[in-house]
Amino acid sequence: MGEGLISVIVAVYNIEGYLQRCVDSVLGQSYGALEVILVDDGSTDGSGGICDGYAARDDRVRVVHKKNGGLSDARNAGLAIARGDYIGFVDGDDWIEPDMYREMYGACVRGDAQIAVCRYKQITRSGVIDASTGNSVLLSKAEALEIYVCGDERYLIYNSVWSKLFSAELIRGMRFPVGKNSEDIMFTTKAFCKMERLVYLDTAYYNYVLDREGSIMNEKAGERRLKDEIPFWREQIAYFAEVGLPGLSDKAAYHFYRRMLFYFIDFMGQKSTRGFAGEIMGQIREDKKKGTVDRIYGMDFVAAGDKVRMKLALAAPALYYGLVRVYDQFVVPFRVGVRKALHGMRRGS
Repeated sequence: MGEGLISVIVAVYNIEGYLQRCVDSVLGQSYGALEVILVDDGSTDGSGGICDGYAARDDRVRVVHKKNGGLSDARNAGLAIARGDYIGFVDGDDWIEPDMYREMYGACVRGDAQIAVCRYKQITRSGVIDASTGNSVLLSKAEALEIYVCGDERYLIYNSVWSKLFSAELIRGMRFPVGKNSEDIMFTTKAFCKMERLVYLDTAYYNYVLDREGSIMNEKAGERRLKDEIPFWREQIAYFAEVGLPGLSDKAAYHFYRRMLFYFIDFMGQKSTRGFAGEIMGQIREDKKKGTVDRIYGMDFVAAGDKVRMKLALAAPALYYGLVRVYDQFVVPFRVGVRKALHGMRRGS
C-alpha cells in the first residue's frame, strides 16, 4: 500500500513546557509520509524558538509565525498551506501514540473512507481513563451521523478534530470560525455531512490532557457555553435541516435540550454561576413560547423520563435542581451498590 502524504497541523501558543512531548510524538510516528505544520500563534514564551529548532533539524517540519488570533485562526493558517492527501490536527499540549496515523490512514484506504476517528485517553491529575476495546468498524454516513448526534456507548465519536483524520479533498475550502471557542462543532458537523463513509477505531491513539486549570465550573466556562457553544449547537440543528436531514435536525434539537438541562444543573451548583443557569432556563422558555420545545418533546424518540424532566424544569426550576441533586447523591450510589452486590452474588454462585 502506497503512502499518501498526511499533513499534521499543530497550533502552538505559550506551551513551551509541553511542546516537545507533542512534536516528538508526531515526528516519531511509524507512518513515514508526514508533513508537520507548527503554527506559532504569537507566542510570548519560548515556543516559537522551539518550533524553529525542529524545522532546522527535520525537513518534514514547516513553521508558520503569526500574530495571535486564537486556535481557529492558527488552524486555518495551517490548512492554507497544507499539502497532504489527509489532514490531522494535534493540540500542542497533548500527544499521540506512535501508530496513530499509520492505523488511521490504513483503515481509510481499506474501507474507502473519507474520515477516520479513534478513541482517546483522558489524562487527568488522578490517572488515565481509557475504555478502548480494540474494535474497528466501518460506518455509513447515516450510521455515523446518528451516533455523532445521539451518542452510543460503543463509540466515542465526538466533535474534536484532533481525534480524526480527514481526507483533504473532503474538507477543501472549509475553515474554522475565527474568534470563537467550541469551533470543532460545526467543522466536524459539515465534514460528516459531506462524507460517504467513516471508519471508527476503538483504540486510544490520542492522549488528551484535561483542563489543567481544574473544574469547568467557573465564570469563563459559563461565558464560553453561552456565547460560543450553545450558538454552535443551534447552528448545527439548523444546518441539518438545510442539507435535507430534518429527522436528524430534530434529534439534534432533543439532545441539545438535554444538554441545556445539564448545563442548568451544572451552573446552579455554585452561587457565582447561578446567573448563567438563569440565562439557560430563559432560553429554554423562549423556545417553548415559539413551540419548539413542545414539538420536539412530543416526538416518539424522546424518552418518557426526559419529558417529565423538561416539564418539571420549566414549571419549577429550583425544585428540579433539588430533586436532581438528591437523586445524584443518594439514588445513584445506592443503585451502583446494588449492582455490585448482585454481581458479587453471581460470581459466588
